[in-house]
Amino acid sequence: MNSLHMWSGRFKKFFLDNKFVLFLLILLLVGLNILVFMQASFIFTPIIVLIETIALPLILTGVVYYLLNPVVDFLERKKVKRIYSILLLYIIIIGLITISIVSVIPLLREQIMSLVDNFPRYVYIVEDQIKQMIGSKFFNQVQQTLNINLTDLASKLSDQASTILNSTFTGVGTFIGAVTEVFISIVTVPFILFYLLKDGKKLPLFILKYVPTRLREQTYEVMAEMNHRLSSYIRGQIIVSFCIGCLLFIGYLIIGLNYASLLALVAACTSIVPYLGPTIAITPAIIIALVTSPFMLIKLIIVWTVVQLIEGKFISPQIMGKNLHIHPVTIIFVLLTSAKLFGVVGVIVAIPGYAVLKVIVTHVFEAFRQRSTLYQKTDEEQV
Repeated sequence: MNSLHMWSGRFKKFFLDNKFVLFLLILLLVGLNILVFMQASFIFTPIIVLIETIALPLILTGVVYYLLNPVVDFLERKKVKRIYSILLLYIIIIGLITISIVSVIPLLREQIMSLVDNFPRYVYIVEDQIKQMIGSKFFNQVQQTLNINLTDLASKLSDQASTILNSTFTGVGTFIGAVTEVFISIVTVPFILFYLLKDGKKLPLFILKYVPTRLREQTYEVMAEMNHRLSSYIRGQIIVSFCIGCLLFIGYLIIGLNYASLLALVAACTSIVPYLGPTIAITPAIIIALVTSPFMLIKLIIVWTVVQLIEGKFISPQIMGKNLHIHPVTIIFVLLTSAKLFGVVGVIVAIPGYAVLKVIVTHVFEAFRQRSTLYQKTDEEQV
């Protein structure tokens, strides 16, 4: 009996009381669980399908909710019932959509059709410019220096473009299916949004009912901080993107760039994604400016530089501030990783998702630090 008690004491001392060994055991159990779940992944197929079905409507609804909820709260503080505020907003939005369909959409449609009609001519002009460049003395010297044949390289690029084009046509069915899914998601957004605006304040209290009593206060703080980070980022990024689109539209009109409205709209939409978005947005503008004239390309670069300076020095600091506290290098790595894992949707939700995850991890680490003796404050920190 004493021997058994002695062995149990040793086991407790070297395993259960040893935090490093206990951490390794927990890590081993987590790995075994992941291995079992990977072998039985078919069990989670219905859950994955459910998440894929509701993800897009919930993301769209969340974005619109964070844009409209401050207006509803403001009207509610002015003694307007919440239900009436929501109905008033819906009427205004329907009016704006109607005005856009009547006035803006035909203009964009005209520019898109014009771009489609002129695209073969643009391809011919670019091809002619490439041939002239390849035939020049400078590029002949480059070919000799690098020991490459630029004509063969251009031919290979052309063949690759044809392959991509053919694969695009074969994927029309998939594209139509994706468009249908997006359309259905957009149709469901107003219904989900109505109830979220109406009863959204009750959601945290509903969630806290299922949280242990001693953790409710800390959980509420985490949810409040997550809500603040998300609302600040979404509202700020959309306002910044709108400002960029307006400034570029004005700049494109001043320099006389073709398809100014369409290019500004593309820039406004892609600027929602930090750092990578502006790079994507300027690409079609560069192509059109290059086809127009070299001088137009110079004017485009000037306009783009001025807009980026205004956005970086005046607009973003005033609107976005330092709410997320994320280093730019971290943002780029998060965007690239999310794009690799989840595609376009991952790029869109990468930064707010990282902000939410950062809040959770920070609070969990703080709770662990307070309970652990490994992070005792020094005398200087206590002072």
